[in-house]
Amino acid sequence: MKILALILAGGRGTRLDVLSEHRAKPSVPFGGKFRLIDFALSNCVNSGIYDIGVLTQYLPLSLNDHIKIGKPWDLDRRIGGVTILQPYTGRQGGWYKGTAHAVYQNLSYIKQHNPKYVVILSGDHVYKMNYSEMVSYHEQKGADLTIATQRVAWENANQFGILDSNEDMQIMNFVEKPEDPPSNLASMGIYVFTTDVLIEKLEALCNQENSDFGHHIIPEMINNNDVFAYEYAGYWRDVGTLKSFWEANLALTDPLPELNLYDDNWKIHTRSEEKPPVKFGQKGQAIKSLVSNGCIINGIVENSVLSPGVVIEEGAIVRDSVILNNTVIKKDSIVCKSIIDKNAKIGINSHIGFSNEMTPSDEKPSLLTNGLNIIGRNVIVPDNTQIGRNCRILSGVLENDFEDKNIPSGSTIRSDHENLQKYIIDLAN
Repeated sequence: MKILALILAGGRGTRLDVLSEHRAKPSVPFGGKFRLIDFALSNCVNSGIYDIGVLTQYLPLSLNDHIKIGKPWDLDRRIGGVTILQPYTGRQGGWYKGTAHAVYQNLSYIKQHNPKYVVILSGDHVYKMNYSEMVSYHEQKGADLTIATQRVAWENANQFGILDSNEDMQIMNFVEKPEDPPSNLASMGIYVFTTDVLIEKLEALCNQENSDFGHHIIPEMINNNDVFAYEYAGYWRDVGTLKSFWEANLALTDPLPELNLYDDNWKIHTRSEEKPPVKFGQKGQAIKSLVSNGCIINGIVENSVLSPGVVIEEGAIVRDSVILNNTVIKKDSIVCKSIIDKNAKIGINSHIGFSNEMTPSDEKPSLLTNGLNIIGRNVIVPDNTQIGRNCRILSGVLENDFEDKNIPSGSTIRSDHENLQKYIIDLAN
């Protein structure tokens, strides 16, 4: 039984704000050493699926560099393996205009592989799942389309595509992000299609304007085909907002986290950076935290996640935070409830998250309301700076961009530095 997986990895991820400003959302680091796309890729190979196409579009360079020929996932194969599928011009090509349109533009790739089933996945969700079990369920039901589903909290149901099904799990109705959800059975954005049906529907329903599975393909198929729900009870998170991204990262520090990254039977593979072991200085401590390779800890880290190469200098304290690669927290600084992107430097005796004032973000009030700060890549925070809550420090901000060293809650700071691009696209990953 031949299965082809297509990973939709071209999304911009605007709700991740600064984190996806200069990289595709699936390329965002997660859990210390991983990236979001590692979960879909690892699930594929752990499920025995080795024919994988990755559909990219928005800022693909860092994602391409991360995947390359797929060696960390055992996808560097003579037959099969991973293929990066980018938009192209000519022969009715062009930018992908929706999820279904992206797959439609790659019908020749699907026909060339000639699989019995096509598994379509999102490249930016965090979970472990055996897709082969879902394919077997799809076969048993004699389905044309099977949608992976999960029960979500009723108060969050309006953020998802919501399904209604009968006792046999056949889907009777589908509504995309309804204001008044009819149920709390949410689509996980994971689909198994019988290939000939998928090709038929894409050729009949896709156009050059905009074609999505949720809006155009699935509703039509519910009315005319056999569409079933596959209810999944395991861990699954859509880390599409800064709050959910921060929460999912910190949940990994729990004594028995829902997402077990230490399971030898279901490894999450990634392209690791070659860095030396973690080093703790005389006064270095890490409590209830994940600390990645290459980190040097001379201060105190509590309930936090540190990516490779992070340096915490003596007297510095990091609490309830996610610190990405090669960031330096200088001597005697305090960082609380923050996400700090790559290659940032927090100056001596600074305090990030110093206030109890919870003024929402001035520019993105819907994204930052719970006191979380976001600091972009290559930012340099001056010595003795205090930054409140719900603040956004955009990528490339340098010391001279801080007009005041007391940044009130809800503020946004951006750079007008003439060489800004030099600072925000230095490594493009």
